[in-house]
Amino acid sequence: MAQKTKVTKKPAPAGGTKKTVTKKSSTPAKAKATKAANPGPSTQQLKVGQKAPAFTLPNQDGKIVRLSDFKGKKVVLYFYPKDDTPGCTKESCAFRDGLEEIHDSGAVVLGISADSVDSHKKFVKKYNLNFPLLSDEKKTVVQAYGVWKEKSLYGRKFMGIERTTFIIDEQGKLDDIFQKVKVDGHLEEVLAELDVMP
Repeated sequence: MAQKTKVTKKPAPAGGTKKTVTKKSSTPAKAKATKAANPGPSTQQLKVGQKAPAFTLPNQDGKIVRLSDFKGKKVVLYFYPKDDTPGCTKESCAFRDGLEEIHDSGAVVLGISADSVDSHKKFVKKYNLNFPLLSDEKKTVVQAYGVWKEKSLYGRKFMGIERTTFIIDEQGKLDDIFQKVKVDGHLEEVLAELDVMP
């Protein structure tokens, strides 16, 4: 329960009235900050043919990357829950190993999660990832792409990124959307969509 502000008046000295104010509890501010860091589930539902939402995010080296930087190229944009976890590591390493074939099709790969730049840097170094990982700590891009969802694990509900891959065409439109991605075989699905034989 928030502490009320208490004001005590003392007899006025020569300089005027002196007030002693007890500091308010900072609990409401903390609660507000937490809410801002963990927004509610995405209501956006993107469809094939729509223009891909623009974004500007830092990569693992702190360099700013914009979707518009890749105009004229196809972009394989994959959203994943967390750096250095089993499924996300397997998915990222699959894209690493298939990057040459993806590049041969004229496409690039970008990964996005809500992890920090520093976390991405360690993840990239540990697994020799050869494409940019973008940091969306404010969760504005995961919201824009509709992948910030309520999830459930062992009966516990929590907010997180639903593993999703978008293929964006040369004009910046959504060419394909893979929702609730299963890591096994996902690279092959992406290569097939890019007309590359795995």
